[in-house]
Amino acid sequence: MTKRTLLHWFVMLAAASASYAQDQRLSGNPLDGLEKFKHFEAMRASSSDPDWKGGNADYRPLQPRSSLTVAELEGPGVITHIWCTLLHGSPFYGREVVLRIYWDGEEHPSVEAPLGDFFGVGHGVDQAFNSIPVRVTSDGKARNCYWPMPFRKSARIVIDNQSDSGCLAFYYYVNWQKHERLPDDVAYFHAMYRQEFPCAMGKNYLLADIEGRGHYVGTVQSVYMVSDGWYGEGDDFFFIDGEKEPRLRGTGTEDYFCDAWGFRQQDGPHYGTPLWEGEGAGKRGSAYRWHLADPVPFRKSLRVEIEHKGSQVFPDGTFSGFIERDDLMSSVAFWYQEEPHKPWPALPSAADRLPFKEHRLLVGWSSIGRSTHSAHPIQEEGMFWATDGKFLLLKADDNTGWLAVKFNVEKEQSGALFVRMTLGPDFGRYRVRLDGEPVAELDLHSKTRFQDQFKLADTTLKAGEHELRLECIGKAADAKACFLGLDRLVLRVPVYSRPGNSDLRTLKAR
Repeated sequence: MTKRTLLHWFVMLAAASASYAQDQRLSGNPLDGLEKFKHFEAMRASSSDPDWKGGNADYRPLQPRSSLTVAELEGPGVITHIWCTLLHGSPFYGREVVLRIYWDGEEHPSVEAPLGDFFGVGHGVDQAFNSIPVRVTSDGKARNCYWPMPFRKSARIVIDNQSDSGCLAFYYYVNWQKHERLPDDVAYFHAMYRQEFPCAMGKNYLLADIEGRGHYVGTVQSVYMVSDGWYGEGDDFFFIDGEKEPRLRGTGTEDYFCDAWGFRQQDGPHYGTPLWEGEGAGKRGSAYRWHLADPVPFRKSLRVEIEHKGSQVFPDGTFSGFIERDDLMSSVAFWYQEEPHKPWPALPSAADRLPFKEHRLLVGWSSIGRSTHSAHPIQEEGMFWATDGKFLLLKADDNTGWLAVKFNVEKEQSGALFVRMTLGPDFGRYRVRLDGEPVAELDLHSKTRFQDQFKLADTTLKAGEHELRLECIGKAADAKACFLGLDRLVLRVPVYSRPGNSDLRTLKAR
């Protein structure tokens, strides 16, 4: 190679590096630079039908406990946008489906998190919100992220359906740029999920424990409250490069998430609480905080902790406003760093990532033989996201319709009773009885047909036979009938409950 050729080669590399930096820059105007020529190739991996000229099967199915490689990309490149939506048989698929991303052929993923948590909302809940790097729409079912994810050699994205239910359709886009070269100071994107069910007493909740050089860019924290009271008096602490005292110290959980005087449901560019059900046992919340304007750099290591403290009313009537709480907490930490990264603990199983065990008591379509009903037709009806793709349909044309289904409980259990129903234009309003006692009234009328879950009661079901009965109490003014669509009845049993009186006093004493 001649000196002239070598010089030309270095000039080309420098130009490619400079063009990348120019194309990726941020300024006060988000449209700044759009008029300039781009020095990369626009690329995409998607679920588009291979028959792109005439087909419309633009999705991929996933069987229960199976995985799908969404993209295998050759670098250098930068993933700039990921979009996905799912038709899934489980109401908690957001916790049961896992996203993994591998950079440059690494053995262990640099991104590993349940799909919903990665996109800002925990507990397997579908919830829409708006922020700069993440936006979720379509009532929580359309998920978008704009985190820039550079890679030098390769990128592999895998979706792992760890649910016992199948994913009927997974739709996705992965938009990325193919570059000639990336600058040496470009770091790799990381996201890691962890949980404590319940939070360990005597030490703070660990958000991140990182080794290497990089910068921290975001937190998603979710909580399932085991007892009444405010959970968020805990402060956040950032220990940078092995420091014994935290360099960054907080003043409260809602303060770290940029809110004040508790939480309320809201969203915004840099922070938000897209899910907040209030204070009290069994209530859930998810908050996000993006460090876009204030990333936290580290050269050797970073440890991020947050206290799990708040208020507590004890069974003997005493009160503490600042005490360790044993709530169920989970989180995703987001950061950039050089590779290789520190090995992570194994991800808890799909069942262990839920704050309760869900026991199916009956499935509508398979219970027709154990059902009695009014003088209206009863049948199986097909539907994408119903159990096994079908539900029980009572075609009541007036308000005399009723349906009763028997089910058995093997042993006495306590928990929250939920029913999953189909809603639609010609569906009616129904009173629900459990063993003859009224427990709820459901309005099943909707402009479009879909399914939703309704909580019926907190109850104790004794071993033996029980009856679920639904009685029509009317129809909407614009409805032609009073249809009833029963999918399934489940009992959610908490995985953790508060200890007895003596243990509570011990907690209070700490």
